[in-house]
Amino acid sequence: MMDLIRVFFILWIVVTHLNHSMVNVEGRHHPNTKQKKVSSVPNLPIDESSSTEPVASTPSSSIAPTPSVPSDPYPNDPENNTSDCVFDVRSFGAVGDGSADDTPAFREAWKAACAVESAVVLVPENYIFMITSTIFSGPCKPGLAFQVDGTLMAPDGPNYWPEGDSLSQWLVFYRLDQMTLNGTGTIEGNGDKWWDLPCKPHRGPNGKTLSGKCGSPAMIRFFMSSNLKVNGLKIQNSPQFHMKFDGCQGVLIDKLSISSPKLSPNTDGIHVENTKVVGIYNTVISNGDDCISIGPGSSNVDIVGVTCGPSHGISIGSLGVHNSQACVSNLTVRDSIIRESDNGLRIKTWQGGMGSVTSLRFENIQMENVGNCIIIDQYYCMTKECLNQTSAVHVNDVSYRNIKGTYDVRTPPIHFACSDTVACTNITLSEVELFPHEGELLDDPFCWNAYGTQETLTIPPVNCLSEGDPETVGDTSDYQCS
Repeated sequence: MMDLIRVFFILWIVVTHLNHSMVNVEGRHHPNTKQKKVSSVPNLPIDESSSTEPVASTPSSSIAPTPSVPSDPYPNDPENNTSDCVFDVRSFGAVGDGSADDTPAFREAWKAACAVESAVVLVPENYIFMITSTIFSGPCKPGLAFQVDGTLMAPDGPNYWPEGDSLSQWLVFYRLDQMTLNGTGTIEGNGDKWWDLPCKPHRGPNGKTLSGKCGSPAMIRFFMSSNLKVNGLKIQNSPQFHMKFDGCQGVLIDKLSISSPKLSPNTDGIHVENTKVVGIYNTVISNGDDCISIGPGSSNVDIVGVTCGPSHGISIGSLGVHNSQACVSNLTVRDSIIRESDNGLRIKTWQGGMGSVTSLRFENIQMENVGNCIIIDQYYCMTKECLNQTSAVHVNDVSYRNIKGTYDVRTPPIHFACSDTVACTNITLSEVELFPHEGELLDDPFCWNAYGTQETLTIPPVNCLSEGDPETVGDTSDYQCS
């Protein structure tokens, strides 16, 4: 009997041990994992002209094509990557002391990361890396991220710019798809010595420019690339434009800080040209020129939640220079602030141009001491020698809704100066209320050959806007865009 009890006891121990081992094995194969971080960013605007991109839901009930963007805005999060995918520039010889030339190390890190899917070129925090003019070119494997958590710095002015380096650009990203430029760090342009060149506006005696070396590099340029994302960075003190997009498709910009002094010349914040499907969101820009400028060949641009100023405002143009054709369409600016700026919402074209600016929406904009809050200028000229010409870029279908705040009384708050031969048409004003920041209310705004409607009474009243359609807007074939 005792032997039988002993046998059952031994069997019970064996079974219990086996069950415990199975539980441990199962646990080892299913470790607890944190969920991947998901970035909440607005949807890109829709490019209705494209039919080859994947489809996605839009705020309306319709289905329309939209370009893809990098799926994870934090590719260097340790929860999302293994160390094999992170290419720290220090591992390639970068010093990061702010004076050594780290350009070769950056080029080697880029070359290695370019060949690996979802790789990260890491610019680590607590270091200052100085590099010279460089083109980071593709094509690369998809999902490449250039993550700046430290400081990336340009040479200290023209005297330190290497001979043979391009004077038109500093950092260029070329022929890339699904690439992200992000991080928590700073990209420093060291622009002050470029701004002080004698050829720059207002730098010479009596406010005149002088002859001499004048070329200045744009800070960051994306060229012939697609499905790009830029977010989180501080970008400052560019010698010229801070950021340019040229020949691109699918751009998402979110939560940037862009800054340079109020009098720094030609330091546009974000310039978009020949680029389609662009979203610019939740970004603060203060600089010496346009905070955002939209050049020819741009369409489907969505600008939301931008704080702009001091600056020259948000500009479409200049367009049609040297009798060229310029086409801009489907642009929205909404829920934004413009403060202490020379201009607010501006459309500027040269005489003699062709093409059209059409389907522009400006909504829910707060103005704070802004000159020329609403302006269309089809007589744009940078000298006093421009000749009168008959052809013009046609401005059509532009609406201004809920534009409120204060203006600088030295300029009219509303200014529509349209071509003698090609009138501005289908301008809509609704809930426009602009008061003088200081001084007395100006009388009538200025209008010339401008046609449209006022859905509500405006402050100040715009009695000069012509109703209906003009008898002629010129030869329509001159401003049709394909």
